Amino acid sequence: MSSLKRSLSTRETRFTARQSPYHSSVTLLEAEAQDPPDSPRRSKRIKTEIAVKEEVEERIADLEDLIPNTPQKTKAKPRATKIKKEVVEKVEEDDVSAVKTERSLTTSAKKGAKKQKPIQQSLDVPHPAPERWREVYDLIKEMRSTVVAPVDTMGCEQSKFGETEPTNRRFATLVSLMLSSQTKEEVIDAAVSKLRAAIGGAISIENMINAEDSVISEAIGKVGFWRRKTVYLKQTAIRLRDHFDSDVPKTVDELCSLPGVGPKMAFLTLQVAWDLNEGIGVNGHVHRITNRFKWHIKPTKTPEETRLNLQSWLPKELHREINYMLVGFGQVICLPVGPRCDQCTLSVKGLCPSAQNVTKKTTKTKKVTAVEKASAEPEVEIAVEEE
Repeated sequence: MSSLKRSLSTRETRFTARQSPYHSSVTLLEAEAQDPPDSPRRSKRIKTEIAVKEEVEERIADLEDLIPNTPQKTKAKPRATKIKKEVVEKVEEDDVSAVKTERSLTTSAKKGAKKQKPIQQSLDVPHPAPERWREVYDLIKEMRSTVVAPVDTMGCEQSKFGETEPTNRRFATLVSLMLSSQTKEEVIDAAVSKLRAAIGGAISIENMINAEDSVISEAIGKVGFWRRKTVYLKQTAIRLRDHFDSDVPKTVDELCSLPGVGPKMAFLTLQVAWDLNEGIGVNGHVHRITNRFKWHIKPTKTPEETRLNLQSWLPKELHREINYMLVGFGQVICLPVGPRCDQCTLSVKGLCPSAQNVTKKTTKTKKVTAVEKASAEPEVEIAVEEE
């Protein structure tokens, strides 16, 4: 039997009458084919639908077991995020900037609290003392006694005299040293005075924390790397308040844990602020001059190498004064460019291996004379004579 006959034999046909939409007197008949109530085809379809439905429900139940039973928290998160976003959007731009600044400073201060590698204090193999170093040292000291250098009147030791409180004096010394890198003494001295007036009349940790970054930047705007130093000053003040009882630390490692503070600043701070002689503060002048003197077997590449070499042979009682002495010598006589070797005693006595011959430039001068002749109309004649 064909599939068409088989389908016809298992189905019932019903006719449905309805009125024609085109003419009211015409009746239309439509045929509908339906499966018998108890036909195998219909029962099979029903069983299949039920089986599929049960399988889907079973899979949904398995998925629900995998999802954590925290529907309330999951639904509340988008709502909380939305509310938080709306609140932040309503905050003024200046307030948001202030919050971000405080957060970044606090985070940076916490990062700075991490334990760092201790500062090296000595060499495993001491550097030998250079020949005739004492003679050179004494001659430099003698020359320094006859000249006044910028460091004598505007160095870090002078910054503390603008304060009355001992803690402020120590902090002012540290601030002055933090501003000193890549900056001349005259600029540092002016910046410290301007900063003191800008943040409330005293360079204190509290005033530094409360001051706006723009106020600090305006005061120190002429020093080298003033943007970076503005951040360092604020971060350092926060660290001193939170970890050092609002005072300057008394060890090299603690000082070097502060933002923007290196060994040179740490040793000088201990010497000036606490009167502690723990090592030599080596800056560009000390590094340059000792290499010009050939005091190192191998030329040093960094101030830290210079410091470790010097500390291994220079008597400790001279560790404090050598920075002050060589800085002034480098500012007045042994200049970075065009050293004044003609004014240096070491050059005359042949004690400086880097001495240069300084030749004075000869310039031609012209003498101008005016000669007035007696005549009806005065005439002026100019004669030029070369000397």
